[in-house]
Amino acid sequence: MAEAPIRLLIADDHPIVRDGLRGMFAGDDRFDVVGEANDGAEAVEAARGLDPDVVLMDLRMPRVDGVTAIRRLAEHGVRARVLVLTTFDSDTEVLPAIEAGATGYLLKDAPVDELLRAVESAARGEAVLAPSVTQKLMGRVREPAPAPAAVLSERELEVLRLIASGSTNRESAAELFISEATVKTHVLHIFEKLGVNDRAAAVAVGYRRGLLT
Repeated sequence: MAEAPIRLLIADDHPIVRDGLRGMFAGDDRFDVVGEANDGAEAVEAARGLDPDVVLMDLRMPRVDGVTAIRRLAEHGVRARVLVLTTFDSDTEVLPAIEAGATGYLLKDAPVDELLRAVESAARGEAVLAPSVTQKLMGRVREPAPAPAAVLSERELEVLRLIASGSTNRESAAELFISEATVKTHVLHIFEKLGVNDRAAAVAVGYRRGLLT
């Protein structure tokens, strides 16, 4: 039986951008655009009512911006993953979005195929970061070394590096010759030790602490 299409909500204050994105996804049966929003407030309200799998979120919008909307979605317990799609990749844009809970961060000049793959990855809860965003994270000033109790084991570091490279749990398991269940356990330990809730945030903190290079 074919998998159900990924339910997608598009949040952008430019109607032309929304129309273009809708047209792009409407032509692919892997996706179902269930709604649109003109700003962050509408995005939160729509996501609570429509239960999308992924919210494609612009950052600079009137009334309520994208970062605030991402925080509100988390506060309301909305299960949707948020994939930021924006024109901006400065530190002041990237870090707040990831820390607020965005699963991924892409720029609007990304190729169509890359965007479609990113939405699929985000729906699976996998971190998706534009190359320039990864460079921003790598260039951040490193945080002080974590307390000994929060130090990652060598195996956890290996798993974190694979997460940063975009590997799924299954791919990581094959690479490390361990079971997928064991990888999932390592991922949970990584989240706990780094004080994060998702893969994108783990990668961000990993770079900032110098665990990833």
